[in-house]
Order: sequence, then structure tokens, then C-alpha cells
Amino acid sequence: MITTEIIGIFGIILLLALLAGGVPIGVGLLVVGLGGLAVLISPEAALIKGGVVSFEILSKYELGVLPLFLLMAHICFAAGASRDFFDVAAKFVGHRRGGLALASIGGCAGFGAISGSSLATVATISSVALPEMRKAGYHPGFASGALAAGGTLGSLIPPSGALIVFGIIAEQSIGKLFAAAVVPGLSQAVFYLITIVILCAIKPELGPATARVPWRERIPALRKVIDIFALIFFVIGGMMIGWFTPTEAASVGVVVSLMLLAIRGGFKLPAITKALKDTLRTTGMIYVVIIGALIFAAFVGVSGITEALSALVTDLHASPLLAIVVMALVLLLLGSFLDGVALMLLTTPIFLPIAEQLGYSPIWFGIFLVRTMEIGFVHPPLGLNIYVIQGLAKDLSLGTIFRGVIPFLVADFIHLGVIIAVPALTLWLPGIVAG
Repeated sequence: MITTEIIGIFGIILLLALLAGGVPIGVGLLVVGLGGLAVLISPEAALIKGGVVSFEILSKYELGVLPLFLLMAHICFAAGASRDFFDVAAKFVGHRRGGLALASIGGCAGFGAISGSSLATVATISSVALPEMRKAGYHPGFASGALAAGGTLGSLIPPSGALIVFGIIAEQSIGKLFAAAVVPGLSQAVFYLITIVILCAIKPELGPATARVPWRERIPALRKVIDIFALIFFVIGGMMIGWFTPTEAASVGVVVSLMLLAIRGGFKLPAITKALKDTLRTTGMIYVVIIGALIFAAFVGVSGITEALSALVTDLHASPLLAIVVMALVLLLLGSFLDGVALMLLTTPIFLPIAEQLGYSPIWFGIFLVRTMEIGFVHPPLGLNIYVIQGLAKDLSLGTIFRGVIPFLVADFIHLGVIIAVPALTLWLPGIVAG
């Protein structure tokens, strides 16, 4: 006799097969979710559920935060923020061994705070930083590995698109998720900086020092990013201390970014039109993915898989820490052939209820999930960030880039272990904000 759990497992396997075959994540989630509900309940109920979820998502006020933050990011792109972040960091630390790699991490962290996307961060900063590092004699694998790892900062440092999507699916406060991401995001950048310093201390030829830039050139460079940093602190800080709701903060961010674009002399119709088109295209794709994820989550809930896995964990008498470590291993395994968004949307409906039953905060779990998802961006064999860099520098082999990213992967695993072992690092800032 076929049980609902078996149907649920078959649905997950089918979804993985569709994704492996190149089917878009949104389409795969919709097909499997609606199909599974049709089998478990009835076709009519599946269609009704699909219509209700679609209407709720499209009319959800809180979801307006996503296109607004995307629009703010695209306007900042038009204002030239990407090159400015790298330039100012290079002028301050470029004269040190590995200084341009350190500057790349700083540029990724700064740009990630406005882009909210790992792929956008690595593509934009690499287009500026990689030619400079190669011209300065940096080892190609070391340079590309630092950029691939640094690009992942865009997925965690607020305002993070991945955290917005998680907050909507898991029905958690986006403001608290952003607050929880601050310390892990900054400490992740610090881990990368330490890795670069250690590597260049052991093998100085990896990142030769460049000429020192005098202070009279550093200060003007710093002025170029003060306005963008002020925008970031005003929007994110205002949201954390309660001046704005997330949607209001995003709205204010769009208005202020338009003002900055005008001040920088880029307020032109082609730039505004491109920002709007890119925002609408990305928003439409993400909306389809979210609708599909919620329908798939409903299918998983009806199938009873979550309850069965929870019961299995309970019966094994596994400690909460051991259960989370097993989840991390599963996420890393799936992340080796699924992209980050697909991984998050597939596993959240399954793992989040188990984590909550084990006593973990859903806010902490969101950070843990995105942090693990980030490793998938540089983890072989998929490693989307690797392929982005290889597309920008076609003379670099994938093997060279993957070898270059290995030390940063070690730093990633250590950092993930710290997040798991010390949840307070993630939860103390949201606790202060809530208080």
C-alpha cells in the first residue's frame, strides 16, 4: 500500500530530477506541488490552493520590500557604486601583500550591502578587480578564489534577497532576519581577510604588494562611497531601530538612491529605464519561485514527510546539535548540484519544522540555511560563482579557480561551525532590536 509519505518522497525525487534536467526552479516547484496535491487530495483542491496562494502572494503588502530593494540596488549600480567600493579599498590596503585581494573582499562586502545577490556581487566586483589583480602579478587561482568566495557575501549581508524570500516563506520578520545577519556577515568577511593574510604570509608571491597610494588620493576616493554607505546605514539602521518597517525602509532607499543618482550626474532616462526593466524581470521570476515554493510546501505538509522525519529524529534520541550537523551535511551535499535558491526553497518546508521542534529559533535557522547555501556558490561541481568568474576570464580553467577557492572553503566550514556552535552570535542583535 502506497502511503502519503512515499508519495511525498517520490515528489521530492521528481523535483530533483526536473531541476537536474534544467527545468526552472519555479516551474518545477509548481508542477510537483500541484501534482502532489492533486494526487493526495484532489485536482480541484490543488487548483484552488494554487489560486489562493497566488492571490495572497501578489496582494501581500510585505512582499513589496523585494522589488523595492532590487530597484534601489539597480539604481546604485547605475550610480557607479561597484567600481567605487573596490577603488577606495584598493587605495587603502593595495600596497600590502595580498592588498588587492583584501580590497576585493571589502568591495564585495560593500557592494553586497546594496545588491543583495551573490551572483550580482561576484560578477560586478570581478569585472573591476580581477583585471587589476592579474595586472599586478597576482596568482590567477588565488585572485579568482578570493573573488568567488567574496561574492557570497551578497547573499547574507543585509538587505539580502535570500533572507527576504526565506522570511516570506517561513513567515518570519524580515527586519529581525536582517539584524541577525549583521554579525555573521561581517565575521564571514573577516574570516576571508584572515585567510588572505595567512596565505600571503606563507607564499608572498600569491599577492605581490603594489605601490602605496598617498593620502591626498585616498581621501577623495573615500568621499566617493560616503554617500552610498550613508544610504545603507540609514535604510538598514532605520529599519533595525524601528524608524521604518522593511517595506518603508525599501521605499525610502529607492527615493534616496534616486537623489544620489541625480547628485552623481547619472539621472538619465536610459539609466532609469534599464533599472526598472531589470527590477521587473527579476521580481517576476522571484514571484513565480515563491508561489511555487509555497505550493510545494503545502504538498510536503500534506504528505506527512516533516512529521515522519521529526519522529525519526526523536526516536533516534539524537542531540539537537547532531541533528543540525546532519542537516548541514545534507544541505552541502544537495548544494553540490542545486543552485542556492532551489536548495533553500526545497529544504525549508522540510527542515524548518524539525529545527523548531529541536528548540532552534527560526531566525537562527534562516541565517544557518543561507550561510550553508552560500557555500554551494563556490562548492564543486556546481559552484555558480566559479562559472561566473570563468565567463569573465575565459583563459582561466575551472580547475584553476576551484583550486584557488579551496582555502576559502576551509574558512567557510570553520565559520559555519562557529554559527552552529554559538547561536548567540546570530541572535543577540535581533534580541537588542526587539528589546
